Amino acid sequence: MDNPDIVYTKVDEAPELASASFLPIIQRFAAEAGVTVGTRDISLAGRIIATFPEHLTEAQRQSDDLAFLGELVKTPGANVIKLPNVSASVPQLVAAVKELQAQGYALPDYPESPASDAEKAIRAKYDTIKGSAVNPVLREGNSDRRAAVAVKNYAQANPHRMGAWSADSKTTVSTMDANDFRSNEKSATLAQAATARIEHVALDGTVTVLKDAVSYPAGTVVDATFMSAKALGAFLLDQIAATKEAGTLFSIHLKATMMKVSDPIIFGHAVKAFLKPVFDTYADDLAAMGVNPNSGLGGVLSTIAASPKGAEIQAAIDAVMADQPPMYMVNSDKGITNLHVPSDVIIDASMPALIRAGGKGWGPDGQEADTNCVIPDSSYAAVYDEAVKNCIANGALDPATAGTVQNVGLMAQKAEEYGSHPTTFEIPADGTVRMVLDNGDILHEHEVEAGDIWRSASTRQAPIEDWVQLAIDRQALENCQAVFWLDEDRAHDAELLKYVRPLLDKAGVADKFQILAPREATALSFDTIRKGENSIAVTGNVLRDYLTDLFPILELGTSAKMLSIVKLMQGGGLFETGAGGSAPKHVQQLVEENHLRWDSLGEFCALGESLKFLAQVKNNPKAMVLGRAVDAATQGILDHDKSPGRKVGQPDNRDSHYYFALYWAQALAAQTDDVELAASFAPIAQALSDAEAQITSDLAAAQGQPADIGGYYHTDPAKTAAVMRPSAALNAIIG
Repeated sequence: MDNPDIVYTKVDEAPELASASFLPIIQRFAAEAGVTVGTRDISLAGRIIATFPEHLTEAQRQSDDLAFLGELVKTPGANVIKLPNVSASVPQLVAAVKELQAQGYALPDYPESPASDAEKAIRAKYDTIKGSAVNPVLREGNSDRRAAVAVKNYAQANPHRMGAWSADSKTTVSTMDANDFRSNEKSATLAQAATARIEHVALDGTVTVLKDAVSYPAGTVVDATFMSAKALGAFLLDQIAATKEAGTLFSIHLKATMMKVSDPIIFGHAVKAFLKPVFDTYADDLAAMGVNPNSGLGGVLSTIAASPKGAEIQAAIDAVMADQPPMYMVNSDKGITNLHVPSDVIIDASMPALIRAGGKGWGPDGQEADTNCVIPDSSYAAVYDEAVKNCIANGALDPATAGTVQNVGLMAQKAEEYGSHPTTFEIPADGTVRMVLDNGDILHEHEVEAGDIWRSASTRQAPIEDWVQLAIDRQALENCQAVFWLDEDRAHDAELLKYVRPLLDKAGVADKFQILAPREATALSFDTIRKGENSIAVTGNVLRDYLTDLFPILELGTSAKMLSIVKLMQGGGLFETGAGGSAPKHVQQLVEENHLRWDSLGEFCALGESLKFLAQVKNNPKAMVLGRAVDAATQGILDHDKSPGRKVGQPDNRDSHYYFALYWAQALAAQTDDVELAASFAPIAQALSDAEAQITSDLAAAQGQPADIGGYYHTDPAKTAAVMRPSAALNAIIG
């Protein structure tokens, strides 16, 4: 289906398993309104396959669907439902490649340390797949994220469990106070279009071009900054010692997926700092083995295990670990620590979960304990620090009475730090890094040392103006508190404010908005929602990501149920379906017990908005009827408590899809706006209702035994369909 009305993305892990059950229902119902729903593959495995066609057979090759969607979202008719995809760390990428190789795909290995030109070329291709390779391509618009009214009402009526905060909690957030990205940031707005080269000038005058001909349109805000490796190392050692003295857990919180160059390097520094005596004593041995601390402690352990000296180094590691403070654990039972895999502890999921749990993390002894939350860069650490302090002072947020924090986020056209991957570098030698414009002017320069992490990011004028207008529109609709989370003392934010203030003044709405630095904005937002009132956080790209997990996890128990609409700048719509942070655990449970606890509520919300948007753009009133009925079905799921249970034996994701189909069909049969649709869906609603006992029995019988889906990153479609569509009675009705 080359040009479907709606594109539903094929992704990874639990969301993709759920699609095997849910997508046939969507396609069956949509067809009654003349709406076609097709798929495009943006999964990690799919992107790997599409990147290396020359290594594969004709039958194995597949199109570059991400590139296709990247062009589609720049058109007025785009209508894309985007599910959460894997933003791959190096260990995840390597694991996916190995799985595909085992399935007969003759892909090249990922070169950890490329030596030849051929290896460098392969590495360059793989690097385009790492981290958040998908979102910057698809997000050709700014973000409007909020809890749907039905979801928020349900959360207040059925509040999730919150951990109790103690007034004497030792949990704290620790961050650098100098020589980090925030403190070294420089920013400027270009008066005219320009290109720039980024170059390193060594102390002996040798010039190395790090990046040539980076193009910027007029009005672009261009930033440059660096983090000192020496300052980072000293900070980490100080925090390890402070954690040990306080008797708390040590944890580090980064974004090694979206910040796919800088944060894995920072993570590697943390691994080396925690195991400093080992890396000091065995430096030559570890280098000879090819140990890469950026891949995590897990990678270190697996690499040394293959060495004749492995047992000796393992013993040294064990001794150091025993002497260091206990570590925050990803899985206490399996001994997986915070430092094992860079993508295991993602700050926007890990910090809200810890705050929700009363400031407690799991220790190696399987017990909860207070935690030192180490966030090296201070750019946004104040948000979490203020949240922790607010909860220590005032106790946990009460989901039954809390208001809500919506978000309008600046993210279009690779705005801000998340667009910095191609212009981030680990500095090879002492010297100066500078950005030189095509007219010879030096835009930014920094004195740096070997090992420092330098990066540049940019934000274009059109997305900034669109973001401000979106904020104005949302505030007018909600008529509630609205705050631009911008710090006048930060270089980048000061440049943004040169746009924001005149635009608000021109629209005559400056009195409707506050402008506060992130710490003060966090404090105000907590105070506001504790009173049961609402706030709109108008933020940049990283804070958009952080806040749309932080507040939803505290308010709703999860961020997967958020309504996320991206109003594409060319007129199309991208409808996102919430976060997928817990998806790996969901897959593990399905494989072990054939129970999928993934909640598709985010997909339900996105589907309704997509259909209503389609109705307006393509003048299809039947699609509008379908979309309104989706809202009724979503409300039915909540009202009748048909969301998935967490444990085997309870109704799971497949049950929720059956009931969604039932409520959707019933709503369509009962509506009077389109008698033809009502007549079409009356027998479907009746059949689904009559078969309830049989269908739920079929779904219950499927649980309890291991499930074979043919892979993790690259599942077998037939096996997955058999697992996710086990009811012959339901399949007969849906087709």
